[in-house]
Amino acid sequence: MIHDAQLDYYGKRLATCSSDRTVKVFDVVDGEAQRAAGHTLKGHTGPVWQVSWAHPKYGHILASCSYDGKVIIWKEQSGQAGGGWAKVKEHTLHDASVNSVSWAPHELGAILACASSDGKISVLTFKNDGQWGADMFIGHAIGCNAVSWAPAVQPGSLIAPQPAEGQAAQGVKRFASAGCDNLVKIWAFREDTQAWVEEDVLEGHTDWVRDVAWAPNIGLPRSYIATASQDKTVLIWTKDTPTASWTKTALDPSASSTAAPPAGAVPGRFPDVVWRVSWSLAGNILAVSCGDGKVTLWKENLKGVWECVSDMTS
Repeated sequence: MIHDAQLDYYGKRLATCSSDRTVKVFDVVDGEAQRAAGHTLKGHTGPVWQVSWAHPKYGHILASCSYDGKVIIWKEQSGQAGGGWAKVKEHTLHDASVNSVSWAPHELGAILACASSDGKISVLTFKNDGQWGADMFIGHAIGCNAVSWAPAVQPGSLIAPQPAEGQAAQGVKRFASAGCDNLVKIWAFREDTQAWVEEDVLEGHTDWVRDVAWAPNIGLPRSYIATASQDKTVLIWTKDTPTASWTKTALDPSASSTAAPPAGAVPGRFPDVVWRVSWSLAGNILAVSCGDGKVTLWKENLKGVWECVSDMTS
């Protein structure tokens, strides 16, 4: 079973990972993956849950995480005949399945956040001396399912002057995590103490939070986070200014304008567990993947109401 598939920054490479403990990389030509030219990366000893491409400014680098508790960072070795991939880092500090990996915005450096069933979150940072540093801390007491970075662009940067560079850098490293404690947490890096601190806790789900996705920001003042849960809901968290509180809105499939809601539909709830949420590159369309095999696309209308604009059966 394939658990994840990710295109690289340019859409020229496709990486997949699966229960067979491998990661595969294919070239994409004219929208089609070229299987004959694919590379199979072996190193995990359990199902591989997720893959994540680093920004191309760092080269062709891919991170993978697995049930075996390991995170492996792979790099393509362009000097080898015919190309090839090699491990550049094997991160083995977690005590249980690592469920999610996410690269920080490239402006912040080569930084990878990892979420594990051991309840810990780790942040790997590639240092100037060529070594990898690792920060680890308790994120969610009974397990962490997903991590997602905040954009490097400061909210409101298009409409308000930015502080001096030194000030602007304060608190820019920030990400959200989703846990089995039904919570979403916001973490920020304090430059003065060189430590990750819990900045906010978002309460609203009544079961495990399966996924979290921070929307890309094009310099507008509002921040958006989408969360998907075992409780069959998707919540959109919004923050109108950097100093405002987060407010939440539940997506409502029963109010869909694309199709009549099924009999017995509960307002504000999807028909099944919601597994994944993913924003478009512009941050204005949200894809929701549900356990009933459907993917729905959502968009906020001019009145601030979230509407389902497309309904696809996978």
